Amino acid sequence: MFGILKKVFGKTTDAIKEVAPEKKSTITKDEFEDILLEADVNYELVERLLEELPSKINRIQAFNSLISVFQYKANWKDSDEKPFVEMIVGVNGAGKTTTISKLAYMYKSDGKKVLLGAGDTFRAAAIEQLSRWATKLDIPIVATKQGHDPSAVVYDTISSAKAKGFDNVIIDTAGRLHTQTNLSEELKKMIRVAQKAMPSAPHRKMLILDGTQGTSAINQAKAFNEIIGIDGIIITKLDGTAKGGAVLSIADELQMPIFYIGTGEQPSDLITFKANDYVNTILDEIFL
Repeated sequence: MFGILKKVFGKTTDAIKEVAPEKKSTITKDEFEDILLEADVNYELVERLLEELPSKINRIQAFNSLISVFQYKANWKDSDEKPFVEMIVGVNGAGKTTTISKLAYMYKSDGKKVLLGAGDTFRAAAIEQLSRWATKLDIPIVATKQGHDPSAVVYDTISSAKAKGFDNVIIDTAGRLHTQTNLSEELKKMIRVAQKAMPSAPHRKMLILDGTQGTSAINQAKAFNEIIGIDGIIITKLDGTAKGGAVLSIADELQMPIFYIGTGEQPSDLITFKANDYVNTILDEIFL
């Protein structure tokens, strides 16, 4: 796990090395501030984290400070119902389709029967991309043509999964910007229709956030949460950015469960997010 995280946060740790080239047993408050800001932690959060710390900081004190960000009461929404239905939301470009393929691969690797629903009928390319992943992973998919009613796809996918004994259903949605009211209404309708097919569905509404987007990602999350209520987050693209500290800002602002982080482009490149491992990966670059 640590090896993977070191690789994922490689650019972030390189940025840290630029402001703190030598590892030490203690650092000053000013040094810690520079490190956190360089890693793209929100300024207000940095100020709060530093508030309770002494002028000289050791690793244990730094760990306790950073881990405190994750001490909120998160609702890890889960269910034993079958099929377990997840609806995946997020803006275009956040890595939504690729993340769906990673989730599908993970469930299939655990011996689960998985069915995909191509609910992004807004873009023809989205249907094609998800269908290609389904073929590559040998996972069935319910898909229609561009412009068709996405709620019909939701209903057909869940109904088919129930009839054929599937364990997991993963439904894609259009990469809507929260400013597009018609698409927001469509998303609400998809949830209502899911509940007609299965009263408890969707069991989890997962938001895909691009880790390179900083404040923009946080604003997106708040908007989606207002529209439909988000149950959890998957953060992507952290391997391609020096902004790995944004995870702290995202957790602090949203107070939502972070389920997974994407670690690359392959279907297997998805790992469970563990706050302790994340904090230690950052501190390994600072302290002896």
